[in-house]
Amino acid sequence: MADFTPALTPDQVAMISRQSVFFVATAAAEGRINLSPKGYDAFRVLAPDRVAWLDLGGSGNETNAHLLADGRITIMMCNFQQPALILRIYGRGRPVLPADPDWAELAAHFTLLPGTRQIFEVAVESVQGSCGWGVPLMEVQAERQTLVKYHAQQDPAAWTAKVASRTRSIDGLPTRPTDRYIGGEREV
Repeated sequence: MADFTPALTPDQVAMISRQSVFFVATAAAEGRINLSPKGYDAFRVLAPDRVAWLDLGGSGNETNAHLLADGRITIMMCNFQQPALILRIYGRGRPVLPADPDWAELAAHFTLLPGTRQIFEVAVESVQGSCGWGVPLMEVQAERQTLVKYHAQQDPAAWTAKVASRTRSIDGLPTRPTDRYIGGEREV
């Protein structure tokens, strides 16, 4: 049975704090629906009606393109431990890049990792909790460090040039590539 709330409840926030993976779905009016798994200690509840996550460079930037085109987003958390529970956070999102005026305020909530390219901020419109009885019980062995290691080894100038050239999604929608590499030090 699904229950809807207009914002996150304290129990839902507690459940979110225990999760090591979440899923993000976005779409524009046309083209592919994007569904991405996310890991690391990258998700924050900023208020019952506001969440954000730290985004590292990966194989594409579909979430950025879709949010610029449409703004709709769904975030799903599955409790792979007890009690069984699935949360879906529905809202409107936006990418915040290091060059944006509100970057510093949002970035203060995170430990920036090598490869950080943006923070996605979501205004929560509703939250759905459902049973999750069909979700298996699973345990996390460890975080996979491959992505962070990859970014830490990159030459900052080469990384910036590579990311700056990525101005389109796989469906041809415009993206806002980050203009700064964040590794051990932040480039200005």
